[in-house]
Amino acid sequence: MRGATTLYNTYWVRFPYGRVTFEEAIENTRTLIRAADAAGIRRIVHVSVTNASEESLLPYFRGKAAVEKDVMNSGLSYAIVRPTLIFGPGDILINNIAWFLRWFPVFALFGFGDYRVQPVFVEDVARIAVESGCKKESFVIDAAGPDTYRFEELVRLIADKTGNRAKIIHLRPRFALLLLRLVGYVVGDVVLTDGEMQGLMKNLLVSTNPPTGQTRLSDWLARNADSLGKVYASELKRNYRLRES
Repeated sequence: MRGATTLYNTYWVRFPYGRVTFEEAIENTRTLIRAADAAGIRRIVHVSVTNASEESLLPYFRGKAAVEKDVMNSGLSYAIVRPTLIFGPGDILINNIAWFLRWFPVFALFGFGDYRVQPVFVEDVARIAVESGCKKESFVIDAAGPDTYRFEELVRLIADKTGNRAKIIHLRPRFALLLLRLVGYVVGDVVLTDGEMQGLMKNLLVSTNPPTGQTRLSDWLARNADSLGKVYASELKRNYRLRES
């Protein structure tokens, strides 16, 4: 980091796996902050998540809040960017929803599907981060797209744009999560964790502030419908360096 003036930090883990834990991610981030200070970094732009809270019952959001606090207490100028649900090239969740719709006759929603999400385009998040890096004052800003959907609306939008006709059904959350774990066993991945399910159902991927993103998910889906969901995107293979034997 020597010679740089700004650290853009996107480091985090989606879920604990093997020896990788949220506690380790927090300590690793503290190491990054100390290294930035020692290298003469003057500003940190830290990518967090909407509704991070030290009081959260969910370790992901509680861990994110702990890191935010460390950034704020670093003594360096900072901007904390809090994205909602990020979509774009290489994204996992939107792609895998399309994959399920494309290859399975039914798509199971946990609960009523009325919990909300506010997708934000990855390039909007990048723009917000770059703009935040060019400022001097310290602040926290949400990176949230222009549209908010009920989760069932989101799934039906993806199905409509990609031309898939899977039957959408509603299941008790625990049963739906069990089915996802079975699918995860087949594809060799963690499809969705209990904490992620709870975060969705608690509307934690929605901002209470005015939208800062500009790109609409519906427009992006229309441009990328042909390729979306053709191949399953594995979190473990991408970020935990697991490979098929």
